Formats: sequence, C-alpha cells, structure tokens
Amino acid sequence: MSMVMSNPRNMKSDYEAGGRPLSGRKVLAMMVGFFLFVGAVNGVMIYKALKTFSGEVVARPYERGLAYNRDIAHAREQAMRDWKVDARLSRLASGETEIRVVARDGDGADVSGAQMTALFAAPADLSKDVRVKLEQTASGRYAGKAVIPAGQRDLVLTASRGGDEVFRSKNRIDVE
Repeated sequence: MSMVMSNPRNMKSDYEAGGRPLSGRKVLAMMVGFFLFVGAVNGVMIYKALKTFSGEVVARPYERGLAYNRDIAHAREQAMRDWKVDARLSRLASGETEIRVVARDGDGADVSGAQMTALFAAPADLSKDVRVKLEQTASGRYAGKAVIPAGQRDLVLTASRGGDEVFRSKNRIDVE
C-alpha cells in the first residue's frame, strides 16, 4: 500500500490562484450582510401582514363569543314580536345606493319611533363595511343613502328603542 502525500510547497497560495484569503473582516461583512438581509425580509413580511386582511369577520370576536347566550335570548324575544321587515335597494344616478325599509309588527301595524341602521358588511373584510343611519320618512318607513361598492354584502338591519336592540336581521345580498 502506497500513500501519496502532497507537498505543501507544490500547492499554490490563494494569492497565486488569483483569489484573496478569507479574512476576519470579510467574514464579519458577510455575517452582517446576511442578518441585514434577513431583517429586511422580515420587515417587509411584517408590514404586509399588518396591512392586509386581518382574518376577523366580527369586531371583538372574544366578547361576541361571551355574549352568545344573551344573543340567543334576544333572538327568542325578537321571534315573539314577529316583526315583518322588507328592504329594497336602488342605485341612484349620483352613484349612491338608497335603501328603503318598511317595518310592521306581528299585527300588521306600522313600527314607528325606532332608530334603524343598515350595515352593508363585506363578507370577509371589516374595513369595507358601510353603515347607514336610516331616517323615518313616514309611519313604519325608513330610508337612507350611501355609496356602496358593487358586490356581495351582508345586509344587517337593526332597530332599537330606548337604546335596546329590538330587531336584527342578516341577509346576503348582491349590490349592483
């Protein structure tokens, strides 16, 4: 068995091969550059994560979850009132959408004196929601206007009296 050993004198130095030796400064610069690059990428990713879709479709989801049983009780009370509410949308020449609501109680009498609001909720983005306060125009009739972009929305109608919510409905609609 023979072994060939290279002679260190026959090996070319880094300078003779046309390269530079790896110095401490070069290693330090490479390490600092690497971490600056990683930090910059992380900064861009954090910025994009904070400025895009949050994933929440309900404001304060934890508190809404705690109020679940109260919401069920309110829904039962609303069902006993047996209100009939009809909403109509129309696009105006100004680009606004007008919503007209007719509200009647279980006996067919007009519901007057309620504070009504309409929320046009984007199904997956709270920042695109549009809230419209409806004004009573006649007995049992309410109307309001707002600029609402075309597309699918959840129309949430709420009516309250004396600060207490007495009616809520939620329907998926197409705004044209």
